[in-house]
Amino acid sequence: MAEDDDKYLTVKGVSTGIFRDRGSRFLAFAHNIASVEESKEILDKYRKEYHDARHHCYAYIIGADRSIQRQSDDGEPQGTAGKPILGQINARNLTNTMVVVVRYFGGTLLGTGGLINAYKTASAEALNKAEIIECYVLKHLEINFPYKRLNAVMRILNDLNCIIESQQFMESCTIRASIRKSHYTQVMSRLQEYQDIELKLF
Repeated sequence: MAEDDDKYLTVKGVSTGIFRDRGSRFLAFAHNIASVEESKEILDKYRKEYHDARHHCYAYIIGADRSIQRQSDDGEPQGTAGKPILGQINARNLTNTMVVVVRYFGGTLLGTGGLINAYKTASAEALNKAEIIECYVLKHLEINFPYKRLNAVMRILNDLNCIIESQQFMESCTIRASIRKSHYTQVMSRLQEYQDIELKLF
């Protein structure tokens, strides 16, 4: 696997944006998410917090391969809310990212073009304020080995920039490490040169 194949971009934390047009207010919230279940929790949170708003529209993309993509107009004319929100996430090549836009109606209809512009602009403001971070697809490996192999194991993990999640050093040692997907085969190959090292995914 090529080095770049296990990288992806996402937002860190929560960022906000706001857009106003003819009395209507559009409040946008960009979140880092890891699952569909988490997206439901976030949406429920905003529906409760802004229970007096007319619409709670959203879009999200999940997965390093960006394979899960959802959007909702929540009562707005079809294609005027969820699609432009999703478009802003896509424009930045983000994943594991959700944007919720809460609309307070101002009494004047904005029309299809006005709505698309409002949801797009509010989403863009929230995402422009977000801290964009580069992440890696990780595999998680438990390594069990005799103490005499400690230096060899640590050298392999350090050489390939593995993240040690936990470690226990006794006569029999255990290390749990996170490994970039593109480095996994190489790590496994080097560790398997030692017959007294046991490996398993966790």
